[in-house]
Amino acid sequence: MTLLQVVDRAVTPMRCRTRRALLGWAKTAFDAPDPRRLILWAPVAIGAGAAAYFALRSEPPPQTPGLAVVIAILITVLAARMHRHPRGLVALILLALTLTGFALAQWHAQSFASGADHGRERAHVLEGWIERVERSGTRERLILRVTDMESSETPPHRVRIRTRLGELEPGDLVRVNAVLAPPGGPAAPGGYDPARAAWFDAIGLTGFAIAPPEAILSGETSDRAVRDFVRWRWRLAERIRDVGGEDTGGLAAALLTGDRSGVSSAQADALRVSGLGHILAISGLHMALVAGGIYFAARFAFAAIVPFARAYDPRKPAALIALTAALAYLVVSGASVSTQRAFIMTAVVLFGVMLDRRAFSFRSLSLAALIILVMAPESVIEPGFQMSFAAVAALIAVFDLWTRLRRAPMQPPGWVARAWNGFAGLAATSLIAGMATGAFAAFHFQRLAAYGFLANLAAMPVFTFWVMPWGVASLLLMPVGLEAGPLALMDAGLRVVMWVANAAATREGAAVAVSAAPGLTVALYGLGFALLTIGRGAVRPTGAVLIAAGFSVWSSATAPDMLITESGAAIARYAPENPDAEGEDRQWQTNDRRRGRFDARVFLQRVGETNTAPAGADLRCDALGCTGQTVDGLVLAFPDSAQALEDDCARADIIVIDVAVSPWLTRRCAALVLDSRERSRLGSTEFWVRDGQVIRFQGANTARGLRPWTPRPDG
Repeated sequence: MTLLQVVDRAVTPMRCRTRRALLGWAKTAFDAPDPRRLILWAPVAIGAGAAAYFALRSEPPPQTPGLAVVIAILITVLAARMHRHPRGLVALILLALTLTGFALAQWHAQSFASGADHGRERAHVLEGWIERVERSGTRERLILRVTDMESSETPPHRVRIRTRLGELEPGDLVRVNAVLAPPGGPAAPGGYDPARAAWFDAIGLTGFAIAPPEAILSGETSDRAVRDFVRWRWRLAERIRDVGGEDTGGLAAALLTGDRSGVSSAQADALRVSGLGHILAISGLHMALVAGGIYFAARFAFAAIVPFARAYDPRKPAALIALTAALAYLVVSGASVSTQRAFIMTAVVLFGVMLDRRAFSFRSLSLAALIILVMAPESVIEPGFQMSFAAVAALIAVFDLWTRLRRAPMQPPGWVARAWNGFAGLAATSLIAGMATGAFAAFHFQRLAAYGFLANLAAMPVFTFWVMPWGVASLLLMPVGLEAGPLALMDAGLRVVMWVANAAATREGAAVAVSAAPGLTVALYGLGFALLTIGRGAVRPTGAVLIAAGFSVWSSATAPDMLITESGAAIARYAPENPDAEGEDRQWQTNDRRRGRFDARVFLQRVGETNTAPAGADLRCDALGCTGQTVDGLVLAFPDSAQALEDDCARADIIVIDVAVSPWLTRRCAALVLDSRERSRLGSTEFWVRDGQVIRFQGANTARGLRPWTPRPDG
């Protein structure tokens, strides 16, 4: 056989496959849309409607959801008459679903309203039981389910209090004297909103305890069974931490029970920077490993019973057992939002097996997304939801493409080929999922893990085939007291995972910082990603165009030049006293390192800085206060009292003062006066400066508008 014949035999099948693919694309590109594929687009439309609700600056009237549903019904009736016009039918149905998503989001948000207005910060005496413990470094915060509050007839459902747990444990009834206030707003405009997250977690007040909580020994509540279960989960996590080892016991407890209070800050940072942080939050990966392991073990056991295997399909009872195991894991792990989302996705897949449906498909993914969005519409703006479904959608799309293009092997591969195929599959999965979620990680966290692919490639086989199987075995053997062996083996695997995480996180350039993305970028990218993965024919290039447009908007966005926090700290690039000092004019500095440290860290992260701890600015001070100048020529004044206000008005561009200044003085002043009252109204405020002039500024409170989770203007 000549070389030309060899090349022709290799190229001809590729030509045929390419020709078939092009003909298939041309057919679907210009065909009318298939109404049967509406199930795939239903969660996209409902999610778009929910996202539109959360993007509003003011709350629509309470009657809006009902009106939106009525309009959606009328549109659906109109669409039913357009069965001869598929494009119009599909467009109208998607519009109706979008309105339905908007209505669902507003209804769900209104369902958390307590009707109570607890006003500003003040002391409260309250009773309740400890629902969970949150730890960050050496700090502890208790989430209390409130049963009584002396100062309010309508107490909030939950409160978050900064205090020490001491000898108490979750499930205990306590009495606490604490200073509480409504949850705070974003640390920077457009940033993460703690108040919105607290609203959907039914946390009405946050603060700190004046004295340690006192246990109530004789109190009883109607939810005694729930308290006993919470206490059992805490003791289960304590047992895993004690037996699992000092170094990795906290990680083991987090993976098996969802209690991350034992994970150290160093471990969490190493996992996050290395790109392995996703293993900490119980999500689809963990649920799939637990349910998948149980499924294959049960399927093997049923298949080994020859009479049963001949009479019945072993997959169906195995799927039922796996579903039961997934439900048990959901309950034991605390049923957090991400775990509920993972359980729904897993349940849809297992029901598909029991009903002889293809489990790993866009229909299963769309059904899972639809259920989640109906139950919790706020999920659409959460990074976990976006990243989870982006990863699975990308994997399904690539798998479908690979299935169509690959050639079946002529003979079964040997064990070496199977091992290589398994490793290649794992590498491809890590690469595809990492690329799909990387953009969302950059949008929300302003960080990219430079060695994330390599870290996942090295650590995930150990985590998948060693850590989680031994973890499940330890839970199964714990009732008979035989959990020590599996936990020791789990500890060995976790040490390997942490070694990989530390090796990747400590390398130079491990974390790549990027600036925060505008909301329009996230919207364009999300819609474009959906079109690119779910769509067919000409729809896919449209998705690519939207993704490119999103990145274009991101690249053209201008980062702010300064932040003035609500507490009065001004973070900017100050002009150095010595103009010849090399590099000083590029360093972020603050006028007061004691104030607004968290806000400063968030701001510097959002502008793409790796070093998020600003240095102290070299200000010019006298008996009445201090002044400083930024590298853009903007003059800032920080008077200690209102006596210096008149002089500062003549020489400064912005005045930051800690007392409330009368509106009459503020109007007379040529400078922008940010007194305590104005900073409270604006929140932490970003400034854009050109040639010594403020061209635009935006406050965190004003940017989020007036929503159910924001404080009322008068209180």
